[in-house]
Amino acid sequence: MLTVERQHLIRELLKQQEIVTMQELIEITKASESTIRRDLIQLERAKILKRIHGGASRLQGKLIEPSISEKSFKNLQEKKALAAYAASFVDDGDCIYLDAGTTVYEMIPYLQQKEVVVVTNSVHHLDLLIENNIKTYLIGGAIKHKTKAMIGRGALISLEQYRFDKCFIGANGVHLEYGYTTPDPEEAMLKKAAIQLAREAYVLVDASKFEEVYFAKIADLQEAIIITNEIKNNMQKTLHAKTKVEVVEA
Repeated sequence: MLTVERQHLIRELLKQQEIVTMQELIEITKASESTIRRDLIQLERAKILKRIHGGASRLQGKLIEPSISEKSFKNLQEKKALAAYAASFVDDGDCIYLDAGTTVYEMIPYLQQKEVVVVTNSVHHLDLLIENNIKTYLIGGAIKHKTKAMIGRGALISLEQYRFDKCFIGANGVHLEYGYTTPDPEEAMLKKAAIQLAREAYVLVDASKFEEVYFAKIADLQEAIIITNEIKNNMQKTLHAKTKVEVVEA
């Protein structure tokens, strides 16, 4: 099978399913693993797909955002490990901001024994914060149903009344050139403001977020410390040159 035929087949398969495995591609094309790997590298460079461990995934549209229920169970083990590590940076007496990210949500049980005040824009976080007896302020604004986050002008005005020792936010994409991004400009605006209002800013992202770019920019890489579980070899040197990165074993 010619290269152009194999690559067309890979593209058509990714239209039908979000992820294809290396083994599937070998069986369908009758090509060797090294040949398929070269095809995937070429297609990734052409921005057709994203290589992942054991195969490839379809590129997401820059406006596409999963609901909070869809995100909650994705990479859950990695999220819990990142959350536990992030919580270790919180000290007694801190005023902290927790944004509406699902990885940030997993921090809450680890804050139970700390004397802290939390400000959040997440309605979803409230029950767990109350259960853990954590003093909490919810900022005002309009509720975004998909992520259960408070957004809009009212949320921004409310947020700007506070100053934080630390803020912890999530991002949909982390890119060497385009920085931290997310699909919704209103959520991006709040995340950016929280970073600017905090003495220390942390972005919690699992390895799947790297090299992804979404519609709205949050901030440049150097504006926050990244907490993640893995960095691709081709990104490590450049990423560490741009910002501080904490890598946690999940």
